[in-house]
Amino acid sequence: MLHEQTVSKLHTMKLFGMVEALEEQRRQSRAGELGFEDRLALLVERQWLWREDRALRTRLQHARLRQSACVEEIDYRHHRGLQRSVLEHLATSEWVRQRQHCVITGPTGVGKTYLACALAHKACRDGYRVRYWSTPKLLRELAGAQADGSLVRLLRKLARTDLIVIDDWGLERLKDAQALLILEILEDRQDRGSLMITSQFAVTTWHELIGNPTAADAILDRLVHHAHRIELKGESMRKVKSAAQRPKT
Repeated sequence: MLHEQTVSKLHTMKLFGMVEALEEQRRQSRAGELGFEDRLALLVERQWLWREDRALRTRLQHARLRQSACVEEIDYRHHRGLQRSVLEHLATSEWVRQRQHCVITGPTGVGKTYLACALAHKACRDGYRVRYWSTPKLLRELAGAQADGSLVRLLRKLARTDLIVIDDWGLERLKDAQALLILEILEDRQDRGSLMITSQFAVTTWHELIGNPTAADAILDRLVHHAHRIELKGESMRKVKSAAQRPKT
């Protein structure tokens, strides 16, 4: 009866990790050999891990990453300008803590999106709030929010996010209104959050892609000049992997 009451109270307090650990201890005959403090420490540790795992799942769900990727599985074998030392430094998420930016450029298929999602996934694991957007979808949502009067709320939501990932930057030339909205997002992130952008276009061409010269100068000044830069090159990874999987004749 006492055990049932204890479990019921743990459920009421939402200490579900402790409930799981307590039930395991009851099933293990050797658990009785442990002292009170040791058993309590195991219960507390399980609750801590349960809470951390739940928080991580929530952050990953909110991030909506395009690909399932992690830094431990990044492929360094192919020659595409990827430096292990640079990635290992970025994988610490120290740049996110310091509210710095990251720009990843390179031709189609070299793994820009995977790399961005891997670094974003690591940031989630390190406790940061992340949100992934493809550039077209972000622009559509900004336009929709502007049309229905919810733009201020959306911008505030973005400002509270530790790391925003904008993928496929530069697919279309920005209109003046779009450029000004991107600039506003950058201004809101000044010393308050990080931004990671991937693009198949070299940074030297971004001024033309943005269109509005004044906005372009301001965006590049805030984003590029003080950002970590990864410039990938080489053949498409999809092409390389496809060729490797073909049966040899």
